[in-house]
Amino acid sequence: MKKRILLIGVGLIGGSIALAIRRKHDVHLVGFDTNKEQEKIANTMNVIDEVAMNLREEVAKADVIIFASPVEHVCTWIEEIASYTFKEGVIVTDVGSTKGKIMTCASKLTERGIAFIGGHPMAGSHKSGVASAKAHLFENAFYLLTPSSSTTAENVETMKQLLDGTGAHFIVMSAEQHDELTGLVSHFPHLIAASLVQQIRSYAQEDELITRLAAGGFRDITRIASSNPEMWRDIMKQNTDNMVLFLKQWIGEMQEVCAMLEEGDGEKVLTYFEEAKVYRDSLPVRKKGAIPSFYDIYVDVVDRPGEIATITALLAKHEVNLINIRILEMREGVMGVLRLSFQEENDCERAKQLLQEHTYDVTTVS
Repeated sequence: MKKRILLIGVGLIGGSIALAIRRKHDVHLVGFDTNKEQEKIANTMNVIDEVAMNLREEVAKADVIIFASPVEHVCTWIEEIASYTFKEGVIVTDVGSTKGKIMTCASKLTERGIAFIGGHPMAGSHKSGVASAKAHLFENAFYLLTPSSSTTAENVETMKQLLDGTGAHFIVMSAEQHDELTGLVSHFPHLIAASLVQQIRSYAQEDELITRLAAGGFRDITRIASSNPEMWRDIMKQNTDNMVLFLKQWIGEMQEVCAMLEEGDGEKVLTYFEEAKVYRDSLPVRKKGAIPSFYDIYVDVVDRPGEIATITALLAKHEVNLINIRILEMREGVMGVLRLSFQEENDCERAKQLLQEHTYDVTTVS
């Protein structure tokens, strides 16, 4: 008999997990979402087999329940179903990017003997909605699991096997360790990026040239500040203690840097940047980590009508997914430079090959 999977939340992440499960397993997927249009699309696209008409009844029949809703909503849904009847041996999981609060809420389930395994697939997309779901979204990404204390090793293995179609690398850790580590390498950088943008924004009110100059490298290093504000509000609310701690440490670091600059000791400044460079350069190259990667190529193009359209049409013809295009320099009579950005390394490599085959000069950077 097929396993019955109940997916609560059928957007991009939930839909991609459903498609990944289908890759390796013959299961019956039931979807539920407060956005009824997403339910219809998921059903039409065969991401799910049917739409849940009665949540209470579906919970009682499910072998696995996956909460694929925003982090602030997961606890609400746990509260909603905590009093429902569950099938014996059911496993419940989620996909939230914070774990502490969710695991605390999940105690209402674990107290009843229900296995709850916190989950966090560390990959995403610039797109949203189930129509953009893809089975390979999580390939080679880290998938963090935070099982409750009452969850057995067998339950964890069952969950890994169910999700093996994601192609992700599973790491098991505590909720506390999860929130600390992801706070450091994901949540905190988003907060810093937003603060850098806010600082430039305040200066831009006094000098409009700031906006023009910030269109270069500054725009690149603060790219993550363009992420969904509501999502990051919710993440900050759920990981507040770590954020406050990291901010205080950051302020201390900046005070030391300020003192170093005021001393005017060039060797200290050099050492500071050298140490940062050495560690940054030691990080794994082209891996899916806490912050979504982008892959860029630079294309030299002649300044003539239709040249950019020719390039984009070539990529579109071969179904290469281009997520951003930017003109770095374009002056009449000289070569211009296009920076093409991709979210998938495979798209980047295919674009490079196609453009080189059409005699374009293409450069990549690490």
